[in-house]
Amino acid sequence: MTHNDSHGQRVALLRPGDPFPPPESAWGADTPAPGLLAVGGALDVPTLAAAYRQTIFPWFSEGEPILWWSPDPRMVLDVRELRLHRSLRKTLARFAADPACEIRIDSAFERVMAQCAAAPRQGQSGTWIVPPIRRAYAALHHAGCAHSVETWIGGQLVAGLYCVALGRAVFGESMFTTVADGSKIALCALVAFCRAHGLPLIDCQQNTRHLAFMGARERPRAWFAAQVEQLAAQPAPAWPAGKFDPIYWKAISPQI
Repeated sequence: MTHNDSHGQRVALLRPGDPFPPPESAWGADTPAPGLLAVGGALDVPTLAAAYRQTIFPWFSEGEPILWWSPDPRMVLDVRELRLHRSLRKTLARFAADPACEIRIDSAFERVMAQCAAAPRQGQSGTWIVPPIRRAYAALHHAGCAHSVETWIGGQLVAGLYCVALGRAVFGESMFTTVADGSKIALCALVAFCRAHGLPLIDCQQNTRHLAFMGARERPRAWFAAQVEQLAAQPAPAWPAGKFDPIYWKAISPQI
């Protein structure tokens, strides 16, 4: 079923279990909501997994229906193109050498989501990480399809990010920090993990100055879709819960 909005744009209305329309039918760059594809449906694990395999993700605010998006172009970080500027290289070197500092994987997934939801965002008065999203991604996490990478200092969670992972495809979702460069450290740890396991790309969804500064760039959706189709069909690496193995830092050590 489709619906015409007040701007005359057509959008698919989904019932739980309905297939997604082709991502190519998403609203274009010259519309009020570039990338909007569909409204409704469900946020269960099978629907979310199917969405990500098709370059689609949910994004909506409190009081809105479920909104599904597939923007074109897509912001993507090729893990070989991570850009570490001098100050961050020094920060990473100090972090890796300090026994009070550590990276953990999947030790506090729901806490990371809660912190991401509470983090202030420039130009935003609320968060898209609303309770239904938090419940949905917690279920994805328990199904082994979503992970957190966490920055800990002195036994305290100070920063982190969470992502979706299907096969060898990785989709970044959100990050937070309470200390300088904390989320950048978590992102660098994710890149190190991806390099060590041959995971070539991290989806960053939309263009931000922060991500561009670290090497992400826009790619055509068609190119991204072809990559995801191939990568998501490949066997997934193990995401070991607990303390990050320091050997992973060697994957980016020439840059530190």
